[in-house]
Amino acid sequence: MKGCNLTEGKITRNLICFALPMMAGNLLQQCYNIADTLIVSRFLGADALAAVGSSYTLMTFLTSILLGMCMGSGAAFSIWYGEKDIKSLKEGMVHAFGLIAGITVILNVAVFAGLPLILKLLQVPEEIVPYMREYLKIIFVGIGATFLYNYFAALLRSIGNSVIPLMFLGSAAVLNIVLDFFFVFGLKRGVGGAAEATVISQFFSGIGIAFYTNRCFPELRISKKDICLKYTVLKEISEFSFLTCMQQSIMNFGILMVQGLVNSFGPAVMAAFAAAVKIDSFAYMPVQDFGNAFSTFIAQNYGAGKFKRIQKGMKSAVCTAFCFCVVISSVVFVFAGPLMRIFVSEKETEIVKIGAEYLRIEGSFYFGIGILFLLYGLYRAVKLPGMSVILTILSLGTRVLLAYVLSAVPFIGVKGIWAAVPVGWILADTVGVLYYKKHKKELERTLGGIKQEEQYENGTGAFYEGGN
Repeated sequence: MKGCNLTEGKITRNLICFALPMMAGNLLQQCYNIADTLIVSRFLGADALAAVGSSYTLMTFLTSILLGMCMGSGAAFSIWYGEKDIKSLKEGMVHAFGLIAGITVILNVAVFAGLPLILKLLQVPEEIVPYMREYLKIIFVGIGATFLYNYFAALLRSIGNSVIPLMFLGSAAVLNIVLDFFFVFGLKRGVGGAAEATVISQFFSGIGIAFYTNRCFPELRISKKDICLKYTVLKEISEFSFLTCMQQSIMNFGILMVQGLVNSFGPAVMAAFAAAVKIDSFAYMPVQDFGNAFSTFIAQNYGAGKFKRIQKGMKSAVCTAFCFCVVISSVVFVFAGPLMRIFVSEKETEIVKIGAEYLRIEGSFYFGIGILFLLYGLYRAVKLPGMSVILTILSLGTRVLLAYVLSAVPFIGVKGIWAAVPVGWILADTVGVLYYKKHKKELERTLGGIKQEEQYENGTGAFYEGGN
């Protein structure tokens, strides 16, 4: 197979080399909405920017459901790949595709039917509603394409190939920018044109990677004998997929609830938050992808039974992620104002000020979310995705609760929303690390870590050292 075997070679180098295309890919994926945001903010005004920004938060929540299921399935694929069990891998592919495709259809119908209620729950100001409704009606068409891309990207990454997903995503990002100019400027279609450009680009990447995978990876082609319903396979895929989906959707649902609170502070705060969130996403997206790469590394080695290598990888990943986060935090803190002015005109001084304040408060603590992404990856890869859900609930629950409480205090106001974010990260990190320390022996056995126990053989009382 044209994949990368993460069970061999130098750990840190392999992790970084595998993670780099994933980082670049997700940064390019952000370009779908970034291109819309830049063009809309510069040429269609602050109201249109607020609409596209709020739509981005909603779409992130909806696509996180599909992304979480694909990520969960990918963890199972990685374990089977590490075990070199291609039969189970193919059976898992069939069950995962059918399961996630079904959820995609249900999700698409639900969001179209519930659009008026969604806009109401988000507390969208009246002047923003027409822009947001137009944008969302078109963007929702692309949910199926989002499923296709993320499913096949997760499959290829599970076997160690992170380059092909990057190639398709990069091509789609360039296409999106070109089409943005064509629809918005050439055809004068406003925010609807920006949405149309994004949807076309999404279908290009989704259909393209599906055809490429089938053509160029014959080992992954599905035959008739692979298409059969097996309860045990469906159960395993479902456990991985739904728990990871729950973790991803809870995380983004919490952000969506915060978006509703932000909207209540008016268009200026909405616009500032819309721009700052894009910068935020760019800032910590690489360490999020490093966490996903780390999860694939753990899962492959878990399947291969290389347990000491897993423990060495954990130490390497923590050091690498921490160093990266410190550098990024410093850059964001120092250049918060100039970064905001990339998305917002210098004339919009209030919006720039509010956004820079957000970035300085939250950006100072990126190490918190960096460690949290590694904890998510660890627990998902060792078949404990439920722990990832618990950490997410702690992080987002704290963030939402504190945001509503602090923002209601007159002398704190909107700053309370920003300050609540790092508090949630650090609380979840603390619980995740303490859980590991408390259950270290059990987790080491789960990882196959070497255990020692006294056994008496033939009455000699010899000390026996064995491994799972």
